[in-house]
Amino acid sequence: MYSKGFRATVAKFYPLRPPAGRDQNMAQDELIWRVAGGSGDGIDSTSQNFAKALMRSGLHVFTHRHYPSRIRGGHTYVEIRASPEKVQSRGDGYNFLLALGDSFARNPQDDAYYGNEEVKPLSENLDDLREGGVIVYDEGLLDVSEIDDFDERVEENDWHVYPLDLRGLAREQGREVMRNTAGVGATAALLEMDTEPIEELMTDAMGGDILEQNLEILEIAYESVKDDHEFTHDLRIPEHDPHDEEYALLSGSNAIAYAALDEGCRFIAGYPMTPWTDVFTIMSQHLPSVGGISEQVEDEIAAAALAVGASHAGVKAMSGSSGGGFALMSEPLGLAEMTETPVVLVEAMRAGPSTGMPTKPEQGDLEHVLYSSQGDSHRVVFAPGTVAEAYDQTRTAFRIAYEYQIPAIVVFDQKLSGENVNVPAAHFDREPNPDLGSVLTEDEIAEAAHHSSGKFKRFTYDHEDGVSPRSLPGQKGGRYLATGNEHNEVGHISEDPENRLLQMNRRLEKMENIREELDSRDETHQTYHGPEDAEYGIITWGSQQGTVEEAVDDLNEMGHSVKSLGVSGLMPFAAAEVEEFLESVESAMVVEMNATAQFRGLIQKELGRYGDTMHSLLKYDGNPFEPAEIVEGFEVQTDGDRASTAANTRYEPAVGD
Repeated sequence: MYSKGFRATVAKFYPLRPPAGRDQNMAQDELIWRVAGGSGDGIDSTSQNFAKALMRSGLHVFTHRHYPSRIRGGHTYVEIRASPEKVQSRGDGYNFLLALGDSFARNPQDDAYYGNEEVKPLSENLDDLREGGVIVYDEGLLDVSEIDDFDERVEENDWHVYPLDLRGLAREQGREVMRNTAGVGATAALLEMDTEPIEELMTDAMGGDILEQNLEILEIAYESVKDDHEFTHDLRIPEHDPHDEEYALLSGSNAIAYAALDEGCRFIAGYPMTPWTDVFTIMSQHLPSVGGISEQVEDEIAAAALAVGASHAGVKAMSGSSGGGFALMSEPLGLAEMTETPVVLVEAMRAGPSTGMPTKPEQGDLEHVLYSSQGDSHRVVFAPGTVAEAYDQTRTAFRIAYEYQIPAIVVFDQKLSGENVNVPAAHFDREPNPDLGSVLTEDEIAEAAHHSSGKFKRFTYDHEDGVSPRSLPGQKGGRYLATGNEHNEVGHISEDPENRLLQMNRRLEKMENIREELDSRDETHQTYHGPEDAEYGIITWGSQQGTVEEAVDDLNEMGHSVKSLGVSGLMPFAAAEVEEFLESVESAMVVEMNATAQFRGLIQKELGRYGDTMHSLLKYDGNPFEPAEIVEGFEVQTDGDRASTAANTRYEPAVGD
């Protein structure tokens, strides 16, 4: 039995075998396929469908999305990594390029301010293409003569180039937009891939004449490539067996939204802001089907305030935004802390400050999320590292928020938001949880303490876990005041010093009890990888976790002794687990996507004596790490040769080095 959230939009699995008759000796360990074009050209939907097709054929897939801050035009690409083995990171470079051109290019002139945008889907993707890679480009839109050194680079790197008039082929069939389908057909032919899973996906998504036209152009492109081109490359679909279990293909945004639905969230308020918009849109699409409400409001202050109000009224509620919008939420966040109103917020990081690079990933909002709002604030913060963890930790965030009457924040970034990965469907096979946590029934309220005026003592001092059970508006005997001022037991404003100490200490006591509860559970929200007795460590947080783990595997194969720790419990901080990890290694490198080493700073704040054993590897150019960059950074730490660091990363030594 699968939960409603999981059932919402996941891709179904079909156990199709690799095509018969293929020369298996021609297969390679992995395919990394990059489709490039202009924003608005359907690159994202094309890649998602191809990723599903690869998954249905029996491969494991991982996608990486890169797009500009424009609605139409501007170079964009999506990368799909497919392997017989589990993958949870983008690879080092890629080996197959489908360049469709930019049909919305603003200016095709080289001397234009942004250069020749029309040809960028080809010219700007050559640096990462591996030796021996395959290039398919739409010669109906792209002219390689406009790339000065194209022929020389092709020869130097032994690239295999297949120019195809995809645009003309699509026009012949009546719809130019179908050049994407033609490109997928050409890809399938060159990889000797069965088109059956692609055709099934089209049949699921389309109908009528549009379906027939797309099926026809898929077949025409496939057959024409096979008939008219001599294959000079040896890249094929990797050898693989059918999946032995059911898989779903979904992103971090999907996982967060489905988890919220499964935890009984029935209200969301928000304002669109990349990349938070994906979570908001998915929730808005599915809440009506479960009796919930979605509200798009005028700004993020209103959004967070509405979520706090809905929760106060007795419904599980959430809101969220990206960095700039979350800044506006600091006042409602503080109100939720003072009134002890549970709420879950999502903060989807992007490169800042201010508008920054709205569609590029970065991990620069850590301190913003931990310390936003005035005073000695307190909240729970989780930073999932994978799609599966995004589901798990969002459910935990709701449970902790409503049990302890505290705001909980799920912080992730544009990388995790947009990447798709196949996850076992069984991971989502668990019961929903509509429980509102520490809310009293009317019978329990009648037995609880009341003031002589009849008001319910909502904020009593003497609860062991710091949680004073609450009533809901309309419950008999449950009347109290909810104010953003410091208050006494029934909610009346109070500046009495003794009351202030009692109330503040009780609220802070929750943090100790939450950490104790999280530490005592069988499962941990920290992720370990590599040999337990390794000499060196790599620590990261959030979306870089999978990339770090692949780098750890590479380093151990190279003869190093390395393990990693991915930390998700940021507040209250998972101090015991991080300390144990640091104690077990000679030194550790902290990997994160920001310029100021914010996570390393958090560790030093919580565990200051380890400052002289931690090094930093930082990246903040708008692209996530590749495994090879982490390998190079680690070798800088161990060898001391800073010249070997990748040009787009920065190594910071330990304190005192």
